[in-house]
Amino acid sequence: MTDHSAALAAFDAAIAEAKGVEAAFAALQTLTEATVGVKLFTYMTVDMANELARRAYTSDAASYPTSGTKPIHYDAWFDIVHKEHAYFVANTIEDIAKVFPDYELINSLGCQSVVNMPVIIGGELVGTVNMLHETDFYTPERVAEIKAVLSIPAKLAAAVAAR
Repeated sequence: MTDHSAALAAFDAAIAEAKGVEAAFAALQTLTEATVGVKLFTYMTVDMANELARRAYTSDAASYPTSGTKPIHYDAWFDIVHKEHAYFVANTIEDIAKVFPDYELINSLGCQSVVNMPVIIGGELVGTVNMLHETDFYTPERVAEIKAVLSIPAKLAAAVAAR
């Protein structure tokens, strides 16, 4: 695995100073860009009591604003991310289209692959970190890198954002 100590140290410094959603997830976005690579980065919170997801952070406010909510859909993606607490990975726009109705917008942004990383705190899904890039970008090696490098920082960012 690549040495990410400098990027992790920068994240540690940024998250130590972070207050609120914007600062916490901007720090995580910077870490993601420096370690794995990402074109579009968002964070969605989960409200299972009301069956709603809300975009709490975005790297592209024009295309994916943080306002509003969307209903949670019970589908294959839900089973993978919500029930299994597993990563959802799709590396073509055709596979993205199977689970995301906004696939045309995603494609227009030059993104044809995605990783949705569940953020689990206290055994409960609190949100997802969503990373998108070009076709076939999220190889098994990059997904392993995401799991190894970003899992704990994502939990820290979610905890800071919830304060």
